[in-house]
Amino acid sequence: MAMALAPIDNTVTLQALTNDPYPIYQRMRAQTPVVNVTAANRIMLTKAAHTKMVKEAPELFSSDDPRTPMKRAFQAHTLMRKDGIEHRRERMAMQPAFTPKVVKTDWANLYSNIASEYLDRLPHGETIDLFTDLCGPVAARILAHILGMEEATDTQMQTWSQTLIDGAGNFAFADEPFEASDKSNEEMNTLFDQLIPRHKAAPDNSALSKMVNAENPIAKSQIFSNLKIAIGGGINEPRDALATIVYGLLTNPEQLEEVRRTEAWSEAFEEGVRWVAPIQASSRRVLEDTEIGGLDIPKGVTVMTIQASANRDEDLYDDGENFNVFRKANTHQAFGSGPHHCAGVHIARRTVGQIMLPMLFERFPNMTLPDPDAVVWKGFGFRGPINLPVSLA
Repeated sequence: MAMALAPIDNTVTLQALTNDPYPIYQRMRAQTPVVNVTAANRIMLTKAAHTKMVKEAPELFSSDDPRTPMKRAFQAHTLMRKDGIEHRRERMAMQPAFTPKVVKTDWANLYSNIASEYLDRLPHGETIDLFTDLCGPVAARILAHILGMEEATDTQMQTWSQTLIDGAGNFAFADEPFEASDKSNEEMNTLFDQLIPRHKAAPDNSALSKMVNAENPIAKSQIFSNLKIAIGGGINEPRDALATIVYGLLTNPEQLEEVRRTEAWSEAFEEGVRWVAPIQASSRRVLEDTEIGGLDIPKGVTVMTIQASANRDEDLYDDGENFNVFRKANTHQAFGSGPHHCAGVHIARRTVGQIMLPMLFERFPNMTLPDPDAVVWKGFGFRGPINLPVSLA
């Protein structure tokens, strides 16, 4: 009996997915929810049930996909590409710095102070790029403290993060993104080596300190790769989430008014990351012949879970394409599920949902977005606005 393989799509390009993937995913969900996209060299899964199933079955769908550009970009076999005990040991080495208790006792006041300081720098009555002037720098400074690398400047943190992300999303394996990530890796390695003596002499609750002072520490190379994973995801997620939510609220003033009235800032955060997931897609290597959506998926192929699409699935949302803070149910997959569920979720929810959003709109209650069409959105693997020109008032 012939196998029913996933249909092949030769028409979709990586550039089209980078520029505006949502109409493409909407069509795929309706016509080819499991589809082999030639340009990505992956079988894309666009339905929420399929993406969740794959993420929660690591025994069948391995994170160790040798065909992703991540290993080349990070110059390491990171915990993001590991499974089982190996993955858990490296994840848990850093986890003590990210627990809700430590966030509350060590970081919450720091977050508020940093947010206030960076908001103080913004000029009332002027039009600025909120993405460049606030979203990126404040995410960088908060993360630098959490990781124990305060010596790094905001510009360095943002550059390192972006080059790692660009490299990890370089599915075309072009030279230029890897050249940039190589330079960042060299700079980060130099700084990490300089910081270790300080953390051994004066331990604290930062991620680097927790890892180098552990009773049974992981290898230095893996400590470094853990920090790089945190830099890659720990800036772009809160940065892009904050910019996305501000855009969503400013283009839906009636929702903004109700969010203010009910202090529904956490709900606004969840809706923002559902609507435009900062991390849009993830790869998994199939370990055994299996079946998804009635189609045969051979052992050894790479499937890509498109959580960006899952978060707008018509099976879950009547109006998934729209930004709607007050929807009845919001079971999004923006932070993943299963063993690789985002380790920084508590930090993102606290910094963006509970601190930055209310503080920003309190400082600038009449802030406007003069031209929503001037906002440029980019990204296939990672996505968000790359500018946000607002008038502060």
